[in-house]
Amino acid sequence: MGNTLSGKVVLVTGGSRGLGREMVLAFADAGADVIIASRKLDACEALATLVREKYGREALPVACNVGDWAQCEALVEAAYTTFGRVDVLVNNAGMSLLYPSLDQVSEEMFDKVIATNLKGPFRLSALIAARMAVAGNGSILNISSIEATHPEPLAVPYAAAKAGLEAMSNGLAQTYAPAVRVNTIRCGAFDTDIAKAWPPEMRDYLVRHTAMRRIGTPADIVGAALYFASDASAFCTGSTLALDGGYR
Repeated sequence: MGNTLSGKVVLVTGGSRGLGREMVLAFADAGADVIIASRKLDACEALATLVREKYGREALPVACNVGDWAQCEALVEAAYTTFGRVDVLVNNAGMSLLYPSLDQVSEEMFDKVIATNLKGPFRLSALIAARMAVAGNGSILNISSIEATHPEPLAVPYAAAKAGLEAMSNGLAQTYAPAVRVNTIRCGAFDTDIAKAWPPEMRDYLVRHTAMRRIGTPADIVGAALYFASDASAFCTGSTLALDGGYR
């Protein structure tokens, strides 16, 4: 990947598996030190060890449920105590819960989905963007989903949260400009751990409705993530990139 992020510090939530893990490895390969946050500390620690051994970069593993603002604040403090700054924040942590029908979505379920996908990214962005603005530069990347624009019956709260995340990205871009850039990747179907639960007919449907006639692999997010994290996107803010293989 070269050293396009040499000397940078990148924080990735949901960073221990799936798209988050792939981005962490790509950022380290590009020369960045990384902060790996997820609910499971052991998974973060294992990836941090790999980053140090394979790429020779510093890696800080932190257990964090982003839906809890106190834990978000502790994550930010750990990052700044260890590295003194955060140059790139990637709000990647996300979740969706299965439900039999909308009227059976409990308040607890709804709140959990909103907290992980929207409330947490808002708090982390606000805390870190304020410090980035003082430092004079920074990039925030929010990971959204095609559900934001193509909501399905089995993912309505998740779709609402992701639509809110995209609106929030645009607002943050205006609030913290010109020092801080805020952009979004709207992901299509990707072959991560979540995909293991898909029934065969769902996978077939997604493939049929994707122009590339396949679902994404975690490696497919790397180019876009590096673009938004690096100075290659120096004149890009408030933008949403559809990384969905041409889903319709």
